[in-house]
Amino acid sequence: MKTRIDLLLGLLFCSFLSIATQGQTITGAWKGRIGSAHTELKLIKKGDSLLGTSYYYTSRSNYIRYAVKGYFDPNNNSVVWWDDAVLEDRLSGNLFGGGDKGAMLSVADFNCPGEMTMLLDGASTERDNKNKPKGTVALQKITNSGFHDEWDFVIENYIYGANDPEIIDSIARLHLAKTEVPEEKEITESTYQSSAVKPVEKEKPAIVVTAPPIVEKKTPTPATTAQQKYTSREKKLATVIPITGDSIELRFYDNAVVDGDSIAVFLNDKMLFEHVRLNNKPYSMTISVNDLGEDNEMVMVAENLGTIPPNTSLMVAIVDGKRYEARLESTENSSALIRFIRQKKKVGRERPTLIF
Repeated sequence: MKTRIDLLLGLLFCSFLSIATQGQTITGAWKGRIGSAHTELKLIKKGDSLLGTSYYYTSRSNYIRYAVKGYFDPNNNSVVWWDDAVLEDRLSGNLFGGGDKGAMLSVADFNCPGEMTMLLDGASTERDNKNKPKGTVALQKITNSGFHDEWDFVIENYIYGANDPEIIDSIARLHLAKTEVPEEKEITESTYQSSAVKPVEKEKPAIVVTAPPIVEKKTPTPATTAQQKYTSREKKLATVIPITGDSIELRFYDNAVVDGDSIAVFLNDKMLFEHVRLNNKPYSMTISVNDLGEDNEMVMVAENLGTIPPNTSLMVAIVDGKRYEARLESTENSSALIRFIRQKKKVGRERPTLIF
């Protein structure tokens, strides 16, 4: 009888531990390659979202580091993450093109081919352009990372309370602080001048007689169309949204003070609408998921900048009952990019073996 009770308690404990660690398996450090780049990646699961950091390196002292955001779907073990902002750049020779231009977006499957092996296998593109592949993703989970940072505490203590959203968010906010650059004010001679100014005697102006100016008639320049603005402006990623279900509902608002911002929106190079003036009431539309591909690009183009530049909007996306928000910013030089990536249901896939 005692043996049966011990066995039952053991099974209950294992079941509880299995549930506790199921969402944790994606959390950890990963090492391998993305394309030709030696990579170490740290992912931390928070709900359906992922936060963390990525290192692309040639040596331990020669690397570029990004803050990472992403999503994990435990139903099909699909993972999407992207380099959100540069945190450190210690690479010599400008190996990745410098700055954000080397940022990548990766889509991978999370699988366990062996009892002690966890892999992320997939493909990567440039973060701001899905049509520019960066190569295959081949990462394996490791126990200890070669790069030490603020996420190590969360990874090491994830199942002991460090998975608290407040702890995770507090570390993510450190990344925001690192990427904020204080505004530099130009110092001029007037900065040091006394407020007491001696009066200057005015000279009597000489009387000058001039001929009336000749006014040249200028041919009016035709207004730039939304299509021309879409084609000519740089596209910068704002966020990535995973898509499931049958449809996506989109709502666009003015993000701050209603100041006359007007936008046009394109999906996969086709215009959805133009001349929409944003305000505190949403401009809404619905997109069928059947009309979308595996990886889709939506671009918000500023038709004007309103009275308070830049052109800003809040986009709300309702996807399969889940709500996603993105604050979009567009200027005369760049447009906001949102990538919608399909998360397919895989048939016959085994769930990963849990490692304790």
